[in-house]
Amino acid sequence: MRVLITGITGFVGSHLAEWLLEQQPGVEIIGIQRWRSKTEHIDHLRGRITLLEGDLRDPVSVRRAVLEARPDRVFHLAAQSFVPASWAAPSDTAMTNIMGQVNLLEALRDGWPATRVLVVGSSEEYGLVQADELPIKETNPLRPLSPYAVSKVAQDLMGYQYAKSYGMHIVRTRAFNHTGPRRGEMFASSNFAKQIALIEAGRQEPVVRVGNLDARRDFSDARDIVRGYWLALEHGEPGEVYNLCSGRDWSIRDMLGILLKLSTASIRVEPDPQRFRPSDVPVLRGDYGKFAERTGWHPAIPFTQTLEDLLNDWRARIRREALAGAAR
Repeated sequence: MRVLITGITGFVGSHLAEWLLEQQPGVEIIGIQRWRSKTEHIDHLRGRITLLEGDLRDPVSVRRAVLEARPDRVFHLAAQSFVPASWAAPSDTAMTNIMGQVNLLEALRDGWPATRVLVVGSSEEYGLVQADELPIKETNPLRPLSPYAVSKVAQDLMGYQYAKSYGMHIVRTRAFNHTGPRRGEMFASSNFAKQIALIEAGRQEPVVRVGNLDARRDFSDARDIVRGYWLALEHGEPGEVYNLCSGRDWSIRDMLGILLKLSTASIRVEPDPQRFRPSDVPVLRGDYGKFAERTGWHPAIPFTQTLEDLLNDWRARIRREALAGAAR
């Protein structure tokens, strides 16, 4: 089986490639990377995966990559996925997320229409959720509250449209917040972990700077999520959408508290006005019952373990940086 992963150099893409190599022997993994992509997340997989250069915003580039990959399965993970950045650059977010997917699906429709495709959505699509609408099911209204969320709604509905209009095997997922080792530092859980690791290393004053701590999110481990992605594409019904989540919400304050308890340092917490969004989704707590019934998937990794692994990952990264600096 030939598996094409867009966004393979990213946080989730690297975990998916790693999981496939460990759990699905015989799978051939091909990834699309932009020429300027950083590859540190997949450097340990060199020699076990094939990388093709391409830019999803360029239809010619996408068609060339799909022709070379000849995929049986496609996991479409590539996206501008940082919500605050979408406020600063809404047009770039729309171009990358919406037109990038149009180019990919058109290339597949023309050359490889039988390929199974996973369109990866987000819980941010639900946006403004009323208290009596919790936990969030796939039937909840979509009320997106950021340019990023709007772009994901477009990707989601586009996947449905291509499945129904052209008979393509497209399954959609809406993953709630997920984190773990290799998470980008711009996301709250990883940013807090990085700040704590820098403090422990004596490279930052003992203050963690934060944004809105009252928002509540449904957190899962990325390693559970990528397992769910595989099950969705193998056993999900074409055209359908499935929530992937833990079924429990944590406040950002609670999440930070767990990380602080894992630290060896005495640390203060201070708000940073630059870290607050123009509008924020107050609560996201999902219901993954539909997906569990279809595939048997359940989250397996405790959130405290996820955060400990994330913090240890940042400690290791900062040690490597220090060693590299000393060697220069």
